[in-house]
Order: sequence, then structure tokens, then C-alpha cells
Amino acid sequence: MKISIDRDLPLGEEPNKGHNRWHPDIPAIATVRPGESIAIETRDALNGQVKPGMTGADIERFAVNVAHPLTGPLAIEGAKPGDLLAVHIENIEPQPRGYTSFRGPDFGFLRDVFDYKYLVHWEIDGAVARSPQIPGVAIPGSPFMGVMGVAPSRELMKEIVAREAALASSGHLVAPPDARGAVPAKEPLASTALRTIPPRENGGNLDVKQLVAGTTLFLPVFVEGANFSTGDAHFAQGDGESCGTAVEMGATLHARFEVLTGEAARRNVREPSYTGTYAYDAARAAGKHYYATTGSAETMELAARRALLSMIDYIVDARGYTRDQAYCICSVAVDLHLSQIVDMPNYTVSAFLPFEIFE
Repeated sequence: MKISIDRDLPLGEEPNKGHNRWHPDIPAIATVRPGESIAIETRDALNGQVKPGMTGADIERFAVNVAHPLTGPLAIEGAKPGDLLAVHIENIEPQPRGYTSFRGPDFGFLRDVFDYKYLVHWEIDGAVARSPQIPGVAIPGSPFMGVMGVAPSRELMKEIVAREAALASSGHLVAPPDARGAVPAKEPLASTALRTIPPRENGGNLDVKQLVAGTTLFLPVFVEGANFSTGDAHFAQGDGESCGTAVEMGATLHARFEVLTGEAARRNVREPSYTGTYAYDAARAAGKHYYATTGSAETMELAARRALLSMIDYIVDARGYTRDQAYCICSVAVDLHLSQIVDMPNYTVSAFLPFEIFE
């Protein structure tokens, strides 16, 4: 089975093929049998708004409420609440172009430092991505889907809305329900459905770079049919996706589904998990050369910030790139790892830069 879309159209002009909010009342566009291989075409995270030749100044005009356009939902035959849905990822086919951007002061880990807009275009040849904005760099491809998830139940939606409202009231950045740009656009769904920005119990915007071909994602099922959706494909990403984007692209996910009857309820599974043979420390395991910076501080966030700022300084000083280029390089290629959490009062985060990306 294949779910085809028209990538020349924004999702809002093809609403029978997808959505950009989570809600149990969004109807399935197709039913898939367990074990059946399926190809799912997807749009990029910004719904096709990035065009060749655009610059950071164009980002000011982008509609951010249209992220992420997802293809689905797909009802999985026989899936019911309490089951565990296994998503066996067989292949991810990249589209030939991608982009990386940061959108300060609104988005990105260092949004207070990089408090402006910047855009990088990538040409993808299947194995690597290269950009005229960052010459001399070739990013090896390791495609994965940034968003894979199932529909939440009404009970879970209420729990999430209450939880995130409390976070917002205490000063945390939260993307509350918002009807602007919502697909489906009908009410009351549009103004009550969950935004796709954060990952949650139902999966969603996990941005886990290890979910490549050959791995299996396990999602607890909350509604009849599970109602699986996907989008936000990435050609490559550093652990942390620090500037807010990876090498963003459209793609085609090839996958098959397996329903593990009652396993989520039996094992009390409430969060996604995954398995595979991906080498988490690939650069070090393969004996490849890297440079690492560290940050130590009383919170993991501050430790990561220090490691990342030090890495940006290194790339600028040792490699001759601008700070904007260095920030984007970090987001698509530098892995942030939690090195220790026991030497109180400080946590330590390491940032690993693989030298193989430099041509």
C-alpha cells in the first residue's frame, strides 16, 4: 500500500491526506493490516514554505502554526487501547532538497544568543548533504522521521492540557492549542486539539536520530485502531538538534506494523520505546576522529549550553566558519551526550564533533 500526497500543495489544500494537530476525533484516511508493508509520503516540517533562494529574512513571513504537517492517521487493523504498536521501519527515502534554520528569539536552544533568523539550503544526493551556505562540509545521511505517533485518548488529552497549562503558568515555553493554521480546521476540534511541537506519551515529535531504517518503535495505543501518523523527516541531525532544526526534508517512510495485544497494559507502558542495532557512539566505535567540548553546571540545561557555546567557539576558531554557520553545524552534526549525573552539584554534558563531515 502507498499513501501518496502532492508536495506542491500545502497540507491545508489536501486535508484529506493529513493533519497538523493531535486529536482522537481526526478520522483515519486508510486502514492498514498488521504485517503489510506501506509507503507513506510526507511533507517537510514547515509545510513547503521554504523555497530555493530564500534567506533568513523570508522566515519572518512563515506561518509557524502550520507545523508539523503529518500524513495520516492510519488505522491499524485490530489495534485497541492497552495494546502496543510496533512500527518496523524498513526504509526512509529522502527528497533531493532540505534546509536548516534557526528562528531566534522565539525558537532554538540558544535563542537568546542567536536572536535572529538564519536559513541554510541543502542539496541531498542520497549519501550526503551539502550547502552553498556552509562550503567544505558534507553531512552523511542517516534519515529518520522526526514525528511518529498515535492519537491520544480524550482522557490523555485532558491530562496533557492540564499539565502543560501548569507549566505555562510557571514560565515554561508551551505551545497551547491554537486554531490558527490548524488542519482539520473545523471546530471545536481546531481550537482544542494538541499542537505537535512537543513529544508526549503518544509519541509525536520525538526527534530521535536513532530511529533509522532497521529499528522498531513501540507506541502505546490509546484509541481504537491506534491512528498512526508521521512527518517531519530529517536527513541528518546531531543529538540535541540544538538550533531547532535538523536537515529538514520531505521523505517517504516505508514501514510495517505489528500489534502486540495487551502488552502496553500488561507492562504498564506509558511512553514510547525503541530497539535496533544503531551504534549510538558511531564515531567513537568506528575509531573516527572527533573533537569534544564539555560543560559542567548545576543543571543539565546549563551544562549543555556551556558545552554547545564552547563547541561553536571551536568551530569558528579552528575551522573558520561564522557563528551562524557553526550553530547550524552543531544542530545537524554535533551530538550532545550526558556524561555524568552523579558528581554533585554539577552535571557534565559533552558535545562531540565528528571530523568526517569536513571535506
